[in-house]
Amino acid sequence: MSEKKRIAHVARKTAETDITCTLNLDGEGKSDVSTGVGFLDHMLRSFAKHGFFDLTLSCTGDLDVDCHHTIEDVGIVLGTAIAEAVGDKKGIRRFGESILPMDEALILCAVDLSGRPVLGFDASFHTERVGTYDTQMVHEFFYAVSYSAGMNLHLKELAGENDHHIIEGMYKAFARALDMAVSKDPRIKDVLSTKGSL
Repeated sequence: MSEKKRIAHVARKTAETDITCTLNLDGEGKSDVSTGVGFLDHMLRSFAKHGFFDLTLSCTGDLDVDCHHTIEDVGIVLGTAIAEAVGDKKGIRRFGESILPMDEALILCAVDLSGRPVLGFDASFHTERVGTYDTQMVHEFFYAVSYSAGMNLHLKELAGENDHHIIEGMYKAFARALDMAVSKDPRIKDVLSTKGSL
């Protein structure tokens, strides 16, 4: 009997954004991303590549207003896709962590797929935006992901000067930590919890 594929298809349409997403947790790092925010596209491609996830995501948003709704709603959809793809969490490691260098930046990320959404975020940015991506939206993106996925997510800038490096380090560290958390361990027969459920 073949193992169930961990793939999610999510669509979300509001008056502000129209998003479709397909996420395969057991992919090869392939991506096809178009959000209208070039730096966000770059970050999502990095997320897919470094987490070995296959990601197809398209977003049409009200960028004539600003980037806020697009970035936040993409976070909501990606978090929802993670939750749906991971399924009942049987056999997964549940926890993941990464300390990732990106040139002068050093980022810590820790993930717990506990079902309890919490974001711990500690970073300082030096500019208002990178490309058309407002740096204030980094927190909002990961907040949306953590709450939609039902995950405990901590991101901390340990060192950094260049905002591009800091932000890219966060997306890559998150990808590596999530890849670890969703990976299967043959020693885990059910879910990794003394309660018996997550």
